[in-house]
Amino acid sequence: MARKPSDFKVADVYADWCPGCGDFGIMNGLQMAFADLGLEPHQIVLVSGIGCSGKEPHNVKCYGVHTLHGRTLPFAMGIKAANPNLEVVAIGGDGDGLGIGAGHFVNAGRRDLDMTYIIHNNGVYGLTKGQASPTLRRDVQTKALPRPNINDPVNPIGLALISGFTFAARSYAHDVRHLRDTIKQGVQHKGMAFIECLQPCPSYNNITTKAWYSGEDRKDAQGKPQSRLYKLDEAGFDPVVKDWSEDFKRKVAALEKAQEWGDRIPIGVFYKNELEPTFQERYSKRIPFYISKPPAKQKLCDDNGYSHVDLTQFLEELKTS
Repeated sequence: MARKPSDFKVADVYADWCPGCGDFGIMNGLQMAFADLGLEPHQIVLVSGIGCSGKEPHNVKCYGVHTLHGRTLPFAMGIKAANPNLEVVAIGGDGDGLGIGAGHFVNAGRRDLDMTYIIHNNGVYGLTKGQASPTLRRDVQTKALPRPNINDPVNPIGLALISGFTFAARSYAHDVRHLRDTIKQGVQHKGMAFIECLQPCPSYNNITTKAWYSGEDRKDAQGKPQSRLYKLDEAGFDPVVKDWSEDFKRKVAALEKAQEWGDRIPIGVFYKNELEPTFQERYSKRIPFYISKPPAKQKLCDDNGYSHVDLTQFLEELKTS
């Protein structure tokens, strides 16, 4: 049965984001991507942390888990490890994922579970009234800051690349079709996929606004805005690692592109490597029945509540150790 984006809408929940918030575009991108992929709501788990982005699971019809601040990834990775047959998508803000959750971000890359992580990047902590997030540029003063930001920003794409993510991409919340296609590529990727989604915060970030991304301040001679965003695929950029000998070259090229900001900001896929074995593939070499009989589908006790686990051998080893 073909799915429609409306199949993933939650009719009785009001999305209470501010008017013009990029979260609406990300919500629509998720719903469109899941429909295009032919997924069923019960096959998907959407896991979020704290912040405006944390409400995404409330507004998308699938299994949803709204977790603790900065702990989006450990929850999501635990779900994927327990049941690798589920399509797990972790989602969170730049503060949630790159501030308090930065350690989890780095370790998620080296594990390479077959799942997707999307970060909403608007440069501010929107839910707590506009403090500078880890991605806000140095010397930028948004409306809630009494003085310009004095810290250098985290580069999400760069951090993903050096942490071991095997797919790194960027999209924009108000280009919903591009975002839909990027999410689809991330979900279909074999390995840990990271997607940075640039989004305006109309309430607290008065610098990188929708008009700024669209280039309303730099019109051509005919008065047409010159968008700051350009698509990597249209520029002829190739992110795919086809052989291990070219992996380093692809990463360096992706890092160089990730540094671009200001009048030219690339969106699209920066890096893709499906040669790396996933966590599930590595784990299956130790436990051959891991995929067919994952922990989440194993019966833990009989009808009387007694455990099926036989600890006899373990107890004997304890006696002799």
